[in-house]
Amino acid sequence: MSGESSYSEGGGWIQWFCQMEDHQFLCEVDSEFIRDNFNLYGLKSKFNFYNEALDLILSSETPDDEDLEDERFLEVYQEATDLYGLIHARFIITAKGLSLMKDKFLSGKFGACPRVLCERSNVLPVGMSEELRTSRVKVFCPRCEEVYIPKKKCPDVDGAYFGCSFPSIFIMNFIQEIQIAPNSQQYVPRIFGFRVYKKKGSRYQDTQQKPAEITHYSEEQLKKLRGKTEQQSKEDYVQK
Repeated sequence: MSGESSYSEGGGWIQWFCQMEDHQFLCEVDSEFIRDNFNLYGLKSKFNFYNEALDLILSSETPDDEDLEDERFLEVYQEATDLYGLIHARFIITAKGLSLMKDKFLSGKFGACPRVLCERSNVLPVGMSEELRTSRVKVFCPRCEEVYIPKKKCPDVDGAYFGCSFPSIFIMNFIQEIQIAPNSQQYVPRIFGFRVYKKKGSRYQDTQQKPAEITHYSEEQLKKLRGKTEQQSKEDYVQK
């Protein structure tokens, strides 16, 4: 790794890093965005080799086999990876970053929802925490509003590289363009054709099946209901 960094708008370490097999969720952050200290506020204290890692990210050179065998280089490389990831989380909620992620979303680069009734709707990457090494990246389906483990595993991608807020900001900006189909289809459990009564605590029954809730009554409750119905019928008959 050279002491002085040479900069390149297209290519270099950023392009090399984002084109790695497991990094298809990542987009290339503009070098101008990275050079702006305002966008890096609060990151320096998180890294031991902050300056070296930043130089590596902005370098026009890519690592060779000799670099990847050097222990010191690997320490800086690991920090550069995490530093780029945290910068990436900030970049993708800017106008330019959102536009790049929209292209990936529309082309299905992030994968499809595994829920059958979502009919392979495109998903968005999301982190469960803003902190590094808390959890790996997950995917969020805008249609059923659930979070899933990506079908194609991304072992080297930390959820903090995307943050918790990205899907919400993305949908707020592109709600008219991405055309999210309403989640009108709902699986209803049945036994021999009969719908199963509402199970206490069922997420789908409680939060989504609002129009026609299925209520289960005990035999004693049914007797009371029948008694009330019969009494009401007698009163109605007398009034007539």
